[in-house]
Amino acid sequence: MATILIAENEPDISQALTVLLRRAGHRPLHTSDGNDALDQAGAASVDLLIMNPALPGMNGLDVCRRLRDEAGTARLPILMLSVHQYPAEQQAARAAGADDYLGKPFHPHELLARVETLLDASERPGRS
Repeated sequence: MATILIAENEPDISQALTVLLRRAGHRPLHTSDGNDALDQAGAASVDLLIMNPALPGMNGLDVCRRLRDEAGTARLPILMLSVHQYPAEQQAARAAGADDYLGKPFHPHELLARVETLLDASERPGRS
């Protein structure tokens, strides 16, 4: 069971992710604010962060950059989940340090497959 922080400001999507991840055997945590996402990712033992880049408080790209700059969270797997599916936005997310990027709406099986891939990769030695 992995602890997964959901940083999503859309209540319906947040609820759907929570249910989906619980059913898959994970422990979801939730926030709807970028500053709180940064705090929770650093304070809790989070195994994965699923984050909307358009968060209030501090946007997801800035959260991602800050997490990558801290030793304790530099290797935390991050999946960006956004309605914006343009290549430039995906590039910006990856440049900020996101490991993966998935567009909304998403298929539950696709999201779970990406979650499992990121969790598996984070357990391997030498993850960059």
